[in-house]
Formats: sequence, C-alpha cells, structure tokens
Amino acid sequence: MQYRKDKKGKELSVLGYGCMRFTRKGAGIDLDKAEREVMHAIKSGVNYLDTAYIYPGSEAAVGEILHRNHCRTDVYIATKLPHYMIKSMEGVEKIFQEELRRLKTDYIDYYLMHMLTDTDTWEKLKKMGILEWIAEKKASGAIRNLGFSYHGHTKMFQKLVDSYDWDFCQIQYNYMDEHSQAGREGLVYAANKGLPVIIMEPLRGGRLVNLLPKNAKRLFEEDAAGRTPAELAFRWLYHQPEVTCVLSGMNSMEMLEENLKTADRGIAGHFSKEDEALVERVKAEIKKTVKVNCTGCGYCMPCPKGVDIPVTFRCYNEMYSETKGGARKEYLQCTAFRQNQSSASLCVGCGKCETHCPQQIEIRKELRRAVRELETLPYKAAKKAIAAFRLW
Repeated sequence: MQYRKDKKGKELSVLGYGCMRFTRKGAGIDLDKAEREVMHAIKSGVNYLDTAYIYPGSEAAVGEILHRNHCRTDVYIATKLPHYMIKSMEGVEKIFQEELRRLKTDYIDYYLMHMLTDTDTWEKLKKMGILEWIAEKKASGAIRNLGFSYHGHTKMFQKLVDSYDWDFCQIQYNYMDEHSQAGREGLVYAANKGLPVIIMEPLRGGRLVNLLPKNAKRLFEEDAAGRTPAELAFRWLYHQPEVTCVLSGMNSMEMLEENLKTADRGIAGHFSKEDEALVERVKAEIKKTVKVNCTGCGYCMPCPKGVDIPVTFRCYNEMYSETKGGARKEYLQCTAFRQNQSSASLCVGCGKCETHCPQQIEIRKELRRAVRELETLPYKAAKKAIAAFRLW
C-alpha cells in the first residue's frame, strides 16, 4: 500500500474505503460480509474509511466493525455533517453526538460539511454559529480535521477553498471529469493551498467500468498489456501528486483485491504514454455519445439568472453516455440542493452566454432541450420541497 501525507503529516492510504455501498441484506446492511471486506482492507493497509450521516446504516456498521475488532485507532474515520437538514446549532450538536454514538467513538478524524455547494451556504452556517462550534470541537479533540465535500463548478470550488482555513477537501474527479466539476484546475488549486484532496467517484459510481460503450470495452479486451477499466482509472488518479486518497465503494472481495493490487503501485508519475493513449481512446468513444459539445470551460458564466450552464450540459450528456437516472440525480444535487438554485429552467433567453462560448454552442436552444429531459416531475417536486423546507 502506498501512502500520502495530509496537512499535518499523517499518512493516508492512497486507497480509501467508501462505506456507502455496503451490500444490503433485507432492510439493512449485511454486516458480516461488510466486516470481512473492511477488515481485509485494513489488514492490507487501508487506513481511511469514509461514511456519512445520510448513508443508511453505514455509520453504525463502521462503528460496530471497528468495535468488534478493536481497531479504532488503526484507522481514520471520515464522516459528514448534513447541514442542509439543520436549522440551528442545537441541531448540529444533536446530529454530531448521534454520529459519535453510531461510530462508537469519541472523536472524528476527518469531518466534512457534506455537499457544501456555494459560499452563500457557508455564510449562512457562519451566521448560525458554526465557526464557534468548530473551534470548540477542535480544541477538545472531538474533531481532528475539518473539510468539505463538493459537487459543482471550478470557480465556486476555488471560492470555497479560500473561504476558511480548511484541513482537507473532497471532490468528484476522474478522467471524464478532468475539466468539469472542480476538475484538474480545482485539484491543483486546492493542493497549492496545502490542502489534501480526497477523491470520490473515481469510476463515476462504477459507470467507467460497467457502463462503458461497446467500442470502449473492446479497447480493453484487445489491450496487449491486460489493463482493466478500474485499474486504468485509478492509476490515472494516482499518477497525479495532488491526489491524496481515492475512495472506492467496494462491496466484493474481487473488487477489493483488484483495487489493493493497483494501490500497491499507486505512485505519482508512474503512468506511461501508452496508458495516456488508452485513456484518450476510451474518452473518445465515450464522447461520441454526447449531446452537447461543452468542455466545461465556464466562459458562459456567470448567468444573470443563476443558471449553472456547464453542470446542466454535463448532466444532459451523461443521460446518453451513462444512465438517465444517475444523470438526473446528479443534476438535482448540483442545481436544487443549494442556497441559490441554479436550474436550467431559470433561463430567460437573454443570450449573454452565447457571446462568450468558444465552442459556439447554441446554449439557449440546448438548455431548453436539457430542461425537457432533466427537469421531470420528480425533479420539480424535489426542488419545491427543498425550497419549501429551506433545507439549504
């Protein structure tokens, strides 16, 4: 297992265990199976476990597994505050104490503001008193490191990085998101600020393995070096020294063994020209399915009405390159789950965006098409509920 250092010099395994996708059994988690897999990972050198308050049963499962095996101090636990569910500091404290009970611990190694989408949300939390609460928890040792997880575009990510003296951050990043989400620009920006960067969705929820186009799958079948889709995706990330730890939602021994093998060679700079060429060929096959030739450059932003144009087009494309359900879920997360909603339906057709687009995309027309497919009745209902209950 390879390791990379955090802001305080602690060594984190380059492979982190994402605990959201434990195998389900009936109404709950198959705890015995999860225990076998997690303990095998720990014994193989994995020392970073990522969970969250809203992952059903996950925190309790992690707590029980570590308690049974007396290995709490052998690992770092990362979990998250669902600030969008909270209206007061009393609510923050209540949830934090519940997380400690679930995890059977009295401290959290890496605590994140879950899905912190914009600076307006962070300012709202500051007015509520979150900074004083954080200072007290860090002084007592109940929180060892504070960070945030993020879905959105690069510029807002950079603003969030600058908004507080964070200890770390977590972003979605993979070879298809190199220039979208926080992207490589955001990754480097955070690393240059001294922040360890934890990577989520390295395989886009498994879609860069299980849902590749047929021609992309054929490239791996014909690969003389025998590289697998998962191996290539992880090695592409490990190649970048700015990446600290890559999370994987492992729920089988086969998946775990493959990822452990790759992590043993997870050294920055160990990515050949042949590897790069294969990545580019795979990306080219995936891009053949896209609907809008948007590169995510952001020149069209900001929209006067607040529409997140790059996010809309990314999710619209994902409906055809990956899955419609997954794309709609991501669109909901990135546009409705925020203080100032950024849905494409807010577009009034002013055309300002089109005057700045290097790709000369007919943005207004494509946004209307995206709205028809992304903003379905379930989306509209969820958006109204979020606004009505003021979750953000």
